[in-house]
Amino acid sequence: MSYDAIGISSTGMVLNQTWLNAISDNLSNINDTASPNSPAFQERFVQATANAGTDGVSPGSVVYGSAAGQLVYDPTNPVANAQGYVKQPTIDMSTQMTDLIEAQRAYQANANAITSAQSMYQSALQIGAKA
Repeated sequence: MSYDAIGISSTGMVLNQTWLNAISDNLSNINDTASPNSPAFQERFVQATANAGTDGVSPGSVVYGSAAGQLVYDPTNPVANAQGYVKQPTIDMSTQMTDLIEAQRAYQANANAITSAQSMYQSALQIGAKA
């Protein structure tokens, strides 16, 4: 008997957990400021990679967004330049929240698939024991 469904779903859970970690990192740094001459916080994007020779996926490389950021007028900020500007990352809150919901639902779907597969395997073992 093969337990591929559990293994495949577990790779999806690992990928989704990595994605959730990147999203939480992006959200926690959305209001970071830097001096205009410094790079802004770079948004993280997780790329999925198909597992070679097997089923499932794995987290691939992490790709970083632009360090250019956006200039925001905040003369009271300690890192503001003489004109009162600071640099903030160009992270869109609504996109991050949408990604967060999608990653959570994908994680839960994989968890449900594992639970269903375990139940089916258990039933098959019970049928086999009665035969």
